[in-house]
Amino acid sequence: MTSDDDILDSIRRDSGLAELLWQVCEFDISRDDHGEPVRLSSGLALEAVSGDFTGGTFFLCGDDHTARPVLYASSEGQAGLIGQSLCEALGIMAGLPSWRDCLKFSGAGELSVMQTAADHLSRDELRDDPELGAQRVRVAAALDFELVPVPVLLARLHAAVSATAPKFVLTTETGEEYETLFGPWLPSRNPAWH
Repeated sequence: MTSDDDILDSIRRDSGLAELLWQVCEFDISRDDHGEPVRLSSGLALEAVSGDFTGGTFFLCGDDHTARPVLYASSEGQAGLIGQSLCEALGIMAGLPSWRDCLKFSGAGELSVMQTAADHLSRDELRDDPELGAQRVRVAAALDFELVPVPVLLARLHAAVSATAPKFVLTTETGEEYETLFGPWLPSRNPAWH
């Protein structure tokens, strides 16, 4: 297994890979400032390593530089684990580019509801970006991981977010906790999916 640090070094050294990760995963290593001081309620180490176009931040948690859990914090006050390592998190993001929306339309964390949302989102992705499939394959090859079916990715994402509490709860300096990444909405809330 490639370590988290090795993956980050590869991305930093290879501007083509960094650009590809931005296009497929919206993982931008040039955006690693969350904007406000945050910490984990458990006191574990927290390292911001990347950001996305929405103002969210990806953090590595803990001190094990081989495989550290990846926590995503949105700019709207939600946070949670999205993988048990950087390799796992990038695999989820590459194979499921609409992972945020799968969580948003999860009916408060129901895996079957996430699958329904993923079905709708996959159709939208293929329509909007026909090159996405080939780009995913390039990301997987560059980072040496296997692309797996969407149901497996959803199960991994669901398990990661579910494992956030109590050890990986993100808080502000004043102790205010971020909300869960599991959104309350059902796919039926989106009129385009009817």
